[in-house]
Amino acid sequence: MRRKLWLMIGWMFTAFGVIGVALPVVPTVPFLLVAAWAFARSSPALQQRILDHPIYGPSVRAWQERGAVGRVAKVWAITAMSGGVLLSWSIGMPHWIVAVQGSICLAVGTFLVTRPLP
Repeated sequence: MRRKLWLMIGWMFTAFGVIGVALPVVPTVPFLLVAAWAFARSSPALQQRILDHPIYGPSVRAWQERGAVGRVAKVWAITAMSGGVLLSWSIGMPHWIVAVQGSICLAVGTFLVTRPLP
């Protein structure tokens, strides 16, 4: 039963990753990271297919092996988070919501900056 659950999670996040390939705002690699993690518990062969992918495999392997995040990914993530906070502020969201959002984005951004480069 658990194997089927992990397999379903893996396929669901693989589908999200495929959607991310088509939609430029949706990231692909984070979804494939979760898919590879779930497939490791249900289907090592499917996990290996993600790791062997010529485009996305190196990023997934870099994260799994060293916790590494590429420079471009860091810049895109921090830019998107900053844009989201600025958008919330500019449309007049309550200050406490903008502060919470900004704090979370600052924590995530700090985490990303401290990750090694591949």
